[in-house]
Amino acid sequence: MFGRRKKKGAAEDAAGEAEQVVDGVDTEADEEVERERVRLEPEPRPDGPWDASEVREPGEGRVDLGGMFVPGVEGMELRVEVAGDAIVAATVVLRDSAVQLQAFAAPKREGIWGEVREEIASGITQQGGIVDEVEGPLGWELRAQVPVQLPDGTSGFQVVRFVGVDGPRWFLRGVISGQGAVQPQAAGLLEQIFRDTVVVRGEAPMAPRDPIVLQLPNDAQMVPEGVQQEDGGSRFSGGMGQLQRGPEITEVR
Repeated sequence: MFGRRKKKGAAEDAAGEAEQVVDGVDTEADEEVERERVRLEPEPRPDGPWDASEVREPGEGRVDLGGMFVPGVEGMELRVEVAGDAIVAATVVLRDSAVQLQAFAAPKREGIWGEVREEIASGITQQGGIVDEVEGPLGWELRAQVPVQLPDGTSGFQVVRFVGVDGPRWFLRGVISGQGAVQPQAAGLLEQIFRDTVVVRGEAPMAPRDPIVLQLPNDAQMVPEGVQQEDGGSRFSGGMGQLQRGPEITEVR
């Protein structure tokens, strides 16, 4: 009896120690997986977005903004986002939807989209918003309800989708708003614009996350929001829309 009880106790002790070890390994493994998820190498991009070195004629069918070539689509309006004196983003407005495009420098061998997603999600939830991380047509994305102040002064939410792709030494982020965010199945054309964008990183040294500065084409005109552009003079009038300074759609931090 004593021997059997002693044996049983030893077995329980061993099981308890094994459980502790397993728990410790699982915790460490989970943390390691999380770190690896954040710092994954950029995945292949068979459908874009593209690096300038991957496209023979990046200006064909696209608007040249220096650090980015944005696809032209019939009926779209193209706005640029200004931070200080620098143009740092472009927004394509198409009917009742829009996608903001912004490119950043990134490490050579590490993707930053996983890390950026976590920061965006944390910032939104801290302000009372709601975030879901889902795998969409462009890969992992955030579908969020962001707290905003409505025109009548009351509080409400804006539905947006944060999408992103890591490229060679750059990261392209898209923010889809309007019906393309409320009904993601209706955002096919905006998603194609994001995929067909060409990023021009350049060879100059840049710190990770520094925005890749854009520039207006030589024949474009900066038109304040709400001001109608007269016919003629710019190849961005008519079906291609016009370049203008528009309201910035950014992540909440």
